[in-house]
Amino acid sequence: MPAVSKGDGMRGLAVFISDIRNCKSKEAEIKRINKELANIRSKFKGDKALDGYSKKKYVCKLLFIFLLGHDIDFGHMEAVNLLSSNKYTEKQIGYLFISVLVNSNSELIRLINNAIKNDLASRNPTFMCLALHCIANVGSREMGEAFAADIPRILVAGDSMDSVKQSAALCLLRLYKASPDLVPMGEWTARVVHLLNDQHMGVVTAAVSLITCLCKKNPDDFKTCISLAVSRLSRIVSSASTDLQDYTYYFVPAPWLSVKLLRLLQCYPPPEDAAVKGRLVECLETVLNKAQEPPKSKKVQHSNAKNAILFETISLIIHYDSEPNLLVRACNQLGQFLQHRETNLRYLALESMCTLASSEFSHEAVKTHIDTVINALKTERDVSVRQRAADLLYAMCDRSNAKQIVSEMLRYLETADYAIREEIVLKVAILAEKYAVDYSWYVDTILNLIRIAGDYVSEEVWYRVLQIVTNRDDVQGYAAKTVFEALQAPACHENMVKVGGYILGEFGNLIAGDPRSSPPVQFSLLHSKFHLCSVATRALLLSTYIKFINLFPETKATIQGVLRAGSQLRNADVELQQRAVEYLTLSSVASTDVLATVLEEMPPFPERESSILAKLKRKKGPGAASALDDSRRDTSNSDINGGVEPTPSTVSTPSPSADLLGLRAAPPPAAPPVPVGGNLLVDVFSDGPTAQPSLGPTPEEAFLSPGPEDIGPPIPEADELLNKFVCKNSGVLFENQLLQIGVKSEFRQNLGRMYLFYGNKTSVQFQSFSPTVVHPGDLQNQLAVQTKRVAAQVDGGAQVQQVLNIECLRDFLTPPLLSVRFRYGGTAQSLTLKLPVTINKFFQPTEMAAQDFFQRWKQLSLPLQEAQKIFKANHPMDAEVTKAKLLGFGSALLDNVDPNPENFVGAGIIQTKALQVGCLLRLEPNVQAQMYRLTLRTSKEPVSRHLCELLAQQF
Repeated sequence: MPAVSKGDGMRGLAVFISDIRNCKSKEAEIKRINKELANIRSKFKGDKALDGYSKKKYVCKLLFIFLLGHDIDFGHMEAVNLLSSNKYTEKQIGYLFISVLVNSNSELIRLINNAIKNDLASRNPTFMCLALHCIANVGSREMGEAFAADIPRILVAGDSMDSVKQSAALCLLRLYKASPDLVPMGEWTARVVHLLNDQHMGVVTAAVSLITCLCKKNPDDFKTCISLAVSRLSRIVSSASTDLQDYTYYFVPAPWLSVKLLRLLQCYPPPEDAAVKGRLVECLETVLNKAQEPPKSKKVQHSNAKNAILFETISLIIHYDSEPNLLVRACNQLGQFLQHRETNLRYLALESMCTLASSEFSHEAVKTHIDTVINALKTERDVSVRQRAADLLYAMCDRSNAKQIVSEMLRYLETADYAIREEIVLKVAILAEKYAVDYSWYVDTILNLIRIAGDYVSEEVWYRVLQIVTNRDDVQGYAAKTVFEALQAPACHENMVKVGGYILGEFGNLIAGDPRSSPPVQFSLLHSKFHLCSVATRALLLSTYIKFINLFPETKATIQGVLRAGSQLRNADVELQQRAVEYLTLSSVASTDVLATVLEEMPPFPERESSILAKLKRKKGPGAASALDDSRRDTSNSDINGGVEPTPSTVSTPSPSADLLGLRAAPPPAAPPVPVGGNLLVDVFSDGPTAQPSLGPTPEEAFLSPGPEDIGPPIPEADELLNKFVCKNSGVLFENQLLQIGVKSEFRQNLGRMYLFYGNKTSVQFQSFSPTVVHPGDLQNQLAVQTKRVAAQVDGGAQVQQVLNIECLRDFLTPPLLSVRFRYGGTAQSLTLKLPVTINKFFQPTEMAAQDFFQRWKQLSLPLQEAQKIFKANHPMDAEVTKAKLLGFGSALLDNVDPNPENFVGAGIIQTKALQVGCLLRLEPNVQAQMYRLTLRTSKEPVSRHLCELLAQQF
């Protein structure tokens, strides 16, 4: 190897490293290291003082030996001595050794701190950077206590070099992450935020990283960063690549800084200042426009940098969820990536579109890519991309495409990777349940699931289909017929036998009139599977047999023969033996009336959250349970039968499509069946039927709502926030630096269910968290709202969900109030909002012919029945947007009724428990004058005026 002079390097270190590399065995390496350690130890202990070069060389050797995996128990003092050197290379090696080998409990920490203080006070930028790097690398609490007060001063000092500011910002960030309580920003906050205007891009980049972390705990203190971040982002986005030459990466100006600025803006809601918001929207549009331009380089680095900014921009657009045009453009841009040759881009596009699908504005745009996503599910080679495609299909599913998506997912399930089959099964089961209007389709879907992927159909899935079939009279006969046909297959999965045993035991009499499914045939078919099944399934089948004796007396002798067989009475399994003995005795001793009472049909199951949905949330992890992000769209309708049952006095038997929310269900019989011998038909759902709750709040499930006098007035923007939800049912109701409140709701006739999602945006736990619904004035007699209790603590970054069941008793004009109280960092926080429940939510659209419309219009001709308003348009007059808002308002749009095709005519009925209020509306837009004339006629004067005010504010 060439000679190395003292000025250029350390020859002794180079020779030692060369010797180590040339060792032929581990033993030879250890021998050489031990020899070197002995030599270094003798040098350090010798009488002759070592110069700085020798100390540096030997400390370097010790560091190299440590990196090889050997323990070092000396040399620390020599490394500390190097810190006092005025030579950069010696000081650098000293700091390097300390950063790697010295722990926070070392006795030398005080000496090290003194050396660092000297370097920080030296005003030598090189030495200051070395000291800051050491503090950041060690990052101990002791270091933080010693320097946390000095570093902000260095960061904002006017005479600090740019390199020192960068190091100080990153060092402060490291200390803050390790010990947040040791970094009191206070007086430095405004000056740190002002670093976003620094001329040096490196300083700005480091400052953005620091501010992004700091604002998550103290968002109000750093709120002024929004306008500065937007201004800096605007300058970068609008600049040419030649303007920022030192920070341009493959023709992309400052990509890392752009991404960091976009992430910083995601810590806050949309800017309140119109000028700042307009400038930000312009930046986002510019990024989307640049994505459409041809690439300036074929290098992969260029596309990576460009796409990094694009995807972060889309994340910000999704976070704001307030700009329909940007959301749709973002969706279209992602749609182009779905067929990109780069796998990573396809993955990211699918992942981002999953989030877009939950937005009210972009859901329809996402649905236009359904064929591409289905093709990706079938043809993608990468399993992770296929999984994201399945997630997106799940997210974009609604009533219009549910059958297509479920059909495709079932087809894919036959060849799906084993790792994701269970998740696909859960999603298919949830979608089939959520969007089932025809329950026979739901039954067919679940039975297909069992046939295709029986091993992956968990108990929750087949429990759920049994619950729904039991609770729905209209589907029981079809379910019995279908499962009977499915059991006739030569190879039948055990889960199919379980479902068949239960359904035929309960409802086999509904198909017994057909000779092909007569009672003996049903019994013979089930018993042919008996010997192939597990103990649990055999126990269920024995319960089915005793049910058959009650349903079909002609099978009594045959079934008693089976129960009397030695293989049952002397079965090695105690459960099977006990059932056989008890069922045989019951069938022999009990009279027909007693047998009929004990074995009568199961009552409807109590309503609760779908256990399938709960399992999917557990499987996907805590992050996926986020509703505004993660359990996807229309969570409020995730459970056909879920919810709280009304009292028996208000119950009517629903039709298949009348009660998708499950707010109505048949009451259980007065005398539930007596469980006999641990009857599996009774306890198949793990917890038995419970008492019916009333519609009003109970001590166990609801808050004791304080009166209006106990809460503060609604926040100033409460009316504006309420107006956003007049024509839509989901979105972000409220957001500040601490808390985000999201809403998802669905209404059917005079009933509704609302999900409120409370998200803690900080890293500090909320204490005494208490959201309460309050009925001002006489609203208690007009609207019944039942609330479920939520956890009193909400962890930082976590989200909790609250379910509200709503019943409209009679027409109302004032919405209920939502009061949210909690403690944050020891400080009491409270806010009052208007809950987005307005009278139009209980609109049922009504189709009618032109003749019927005008006839009804004339009938509602009294002056008090009509409300009319002429007003100026506050938004662009787009016919499609107007149509969407009217449909969202709840009325049916009637075509070919008004002689002027530019006008909109609608009809509907407001459903309340006490009465129905018919409503007709006519909206006449004048594009030239930018004006509207809105006319509403209803059978009640207050309703006409209130609906007219509500709807006029939407245009």
